[in-house]
Amino acid sequence: MTKMKVLGVAVALAVAGGAWAATVRDEPIKPIEAAKVSDPGKVELGKKLWFEPRLSMSGIISCNTCHNLSMGGTDNLKTSIGHGWKAGPVNSPTVFNSSLAIAQFWDGRAADLKEQAGGPIQADVEMNMPHTLAVGILQSIPGYVDEFKRVYGKDKIDIDMITDSIAEFEKTLVTPNSRFDKWLVGDDKALSEKELAGYTLFKESGCVACHNGPAAGGTSFQRMGVVEPYKSSSPAEGRSAVTGVDADRFNFKVPTLRNVELTYPYFHDGEARTLEEAVDIMGRLQLGRTYSEGEIGSIVAFLKTLTGELPQIAMPILPPSSNETPRPDPFK
Repeated sequence: MTKMKVLGVAVALAVAGGAWAATVRDEPIKPIEAAKVSDPGKVELGKKLWFEPRLSMSGIISCNTCHNLSMGGTDNLKTSIGHGWKAGPVNSPTVFNSSLAIAQFWDGRAADLKEQAGGPIQADVEMNMPHTLAVGILQSIPGYVDEFKRVYGKDKIDIDMITDSIAEFEKTLVTPNSRFDKWLVGDDKALSEKELAGYTLFKESGCVACHNGPAAGGTSFQRMGVVEPYKSSSPAEGRSAVTGVDADRFNFKVPTLRNVELTYPYFHDGEARTLEEAVDIMGRLQLGRTYSEGEIGSIVAFLKTLTGELPQIAMPILPPSSNETPRPDPFK
């Protein structure tokens, strides 16, 4: 190909890209962008650690236990089950698109994914593994020692490296190209009349005040029960547990609505079993609006268009334990 032809192709691609960008509709919900991987080594190591049950005291619980990547990044339980078959106090939020959130956990106690990754490992109701023991476990596995050295250039593993690599893997867990995204970038046929009517109602009702941006949520903390009080048996207090400010009580991070049809049950306590139930409750308690059955059906139809392309993840082969690595004890 001649230089002139190459230049012509480049110009054509640039113009096409500009035209594509210009077709993005001006809506409160924005398209999700594909993941950009800057360090494949960290991502691959983080993927192994994501599926690594030896980071738990029992040897049988991994990050994927409560954030199952085959089930929308959740466990579909009302509240998650952790070490010793203990039930946690809150519903497990999806890990997909979590990198787009303002903070991590329902109460926002972790500023970013790296800080969040260390929490469940040592939490007694989750993996129950002190960080010093978790580091020791990985240090006893030659395959991990070699891989950490390749990625981080150090012989000694530390918790900072562990959480950093897990966070880098989590950043790749985005779900672009939903039907709604396709509509956002100009495909008028991507949504049905019912789905589009549901989105219009969703906007006009004021839902987009909280559910906006690429993740359709996750960027603010809001009180659960604005118009009517929300009654819950969960001990979770919300943002006040972090700030110590009583006015923040029952303020929770607004969940993403991306892939929401996969992440049932709903709310911080998992009390809403279905999308229909969740829409009805949110309408009454947050907006002071009682939706008809038909209106709920339209909004739910729209919400299902937010299901994107989940990343296709090849299961990693974890390095074998050495003789010094503690063996799993599910009843420990």
